[in-house]
Amino acid sequence: MTDLERIRHSAAHVLATALLKIWPEAQLAAGPPVENGFYYDIDLPHRISPADFEKIEAEMKVVTKANQPFVRSAISRDEAIKLGESGRLAALSDRATPSKFKLDILNRIPEGEEISLYTNGDFVDLCAGPHVMRTGNVGAFKLTHVSSTYYLGDEKNPQLQRIYGTAFKNKTEMEAHFNMLEEAKKRDHRKLGKDLRLFHIDDEVGQGLILWTPNGAIIRQELQNFISRELTRQGYSQVFTPHIGKLGLYRTSGHFPYYKESQYPPIVERETLDLLASEGCACGELSNKLDAGEINGYLLKPMNCPHHIKIFASQKHSYRDLPIRLAEFGTVYRWEQSGELGGMTRVRSFTQDDAHLFCTEEQLPAEVLGCLNLVKTVFNLLGMKDYRVRVGLRDPDNAKYTGDPANWDKAEQACRDAAASMGVPFSEEPGEAAFYGPKIDFVVKDVLGREWQLGTVQVDYNLPIRFDLSYTGSDGKEHRPVMVHRAPFGSMERFIGCLIEHFAGHFPTWLAPEQVRLLTVTEAQNDYAQRLLKELKEKDVRVTLDDSREKLGAKIRLAEIAQVPYILTLGERESISEQVSVRSRKLTAPMAQPWSEFFHQLIGEITNRSL
Repeated sequence: MTDLERIRHSAAHVLATALLKIWPEAQLAAGPPVENGFYYDIDLPHRISPADFEKIEAEMKVVTKANQPFVRSAISRDEAIKLGESGRLAALSDRATPSKFKLDILNRIPEGEEISLYTNGDFVDLCAGPHVMRTGNVGAFKLTHVSSTYYLGDEKNPQLQRIYGTAFKNKTEMEAHFNMLEEAKKRDHRKLGKDLRLFHIDDEVGQGLILWTPNGAIIRQELQNFISRELTRQGYSQVFTPHIGKLGLYRTSGHFPYYKESQYPPIVERETLDLLASEGCACGELSNKLDAGEINGYLLKPMNCPHHIKIFASQKHSYRDLPIRLAEFGTVYRWEQSGELGGMTRVRSFTQDDAHLFCTEEQLPAEVLGCLNLVKTVFNLLGMKDYRVRVGLRDPDNAKYTGDPANWDKAEQACRDAAASMGVPFSEEPGEAAFYGPKIDFVVKDVLGREWQLGTVQVDYNLPIRFDLSYTGSDGKEHRPVMVHRAPFGSMERFIGCLIEHFAGHFPTWLAPEQVRLLTVTEAQNDYAQRLLKELKEKDVRVTLDDSREKLGAKIRLAEIAQVPYILTLGERESISEQVSVRSRKLTAPMAQPWSEFFHQLIGEITNRSL
């Protein structure tokens, strides 16, 4: 447990102490530290609301000012049960009602494991710790919100109130945290996406299904254009595959039925459904028949790799042909629970900048490194320089990882070697591999310090075996290729959602949906404005003209709200002298500039994809 987690764990006990001072009858369940704070679950007839926070926090301050020591004591199971039955656990004194949740938690502690209590003042809690030395070391704290939850997350159990808070070493750190949260609200891609008209989610279309509006489509297309040019230079071939495939294809790959919980239900042919219905087949029986392979159907594709594998397998290959690199902006479908959906970062349909490389074992190191360098190129282009690398390995105790352990060892070592060659920190995380092979994930830290898993590269010895892929080697014999799965952006939806927040909607000029807006002061400048408009459009600059009769201040404000990188005001002086008055987020004040000078600077900025 980190020092900050100790503070937050201790703050949960301070909260519990304060709650019991106000409501002695409260029954407490668990109060752990969590990401960005802590909580305590409580069973109480009084419905706690934010209106109660001031009163609770006042009691918490009394506890911290008392500077009570956190005292640990190990006791026997019988002693702990006795305390629980007397109501003393998670309480300030003995009570008529047993400490029912603590007794249940106690019963879940394995035999032979040490049982410990932590006491501060009159409060005694069943707890494994650790804590800070004294309540006064908790520092700064604040309650944030309250919600309902079932005990142990099981809807069959009692419903409790969960009170959340956060705590820091001092007030300065806490203020910085809440300032960051306010900034995060301003950068929320769901809000900016609506304000800037980048995407739309409609209930009649379906939650988690993104409608790309014209502005958002421009950003997506610009990113696709960039990566497509890079792929052409690196010898990739573009392919297109359908959005569905037969269940048999995904049975071979292993995606069905083993991962059906994260997939849309299969699509069964109408004739088959009619026949089964006439036989009185129930829904459960239909599902069992699909799982067992007794009937076939189709599946909205959860991954592009089986389709690319079939393209590779559609013709014979020699070792001279390898590596073969197949790329596609392929849309895939996953069934996410409605409560897990979130804007563009957690969706049910997303497009991957996907590619699958088929190579010899000797070519593997170079191919993996080439994929990693492509991801780095993307991040450098967008100014995402603060990232770490995570090598996802298999968990030997988990049955989901299929294939020969010797091949897994080779694949994992290839990932380790490639990650080590990048010169950036990397960690190894068992249990994070894909079911068919280990992977290298890029975890990017944004300007607010939040981490996002974006680009990924995966090494796969298993799917070529499952699909019986081969190539003819220099010895004239058949050999098995190795596959590399890679997606520099990952999901286009997720990546652009993160990008919106990274730039706070202020996209670099080359990526901005609208790059320049011309504003006329009076109708007398319309001819000059039309000429500039024509020159910009001839260079494919995304430009609009506001020659309305609105006041200039209102026009400027509208352009600023739309976050247009360059706002050019055209008045009498500008039209006479062939100049423009430039407003930009890079400038502290409007700047007069010769039109030809601005024009060439703009084209250079767009061409070079400058930040």
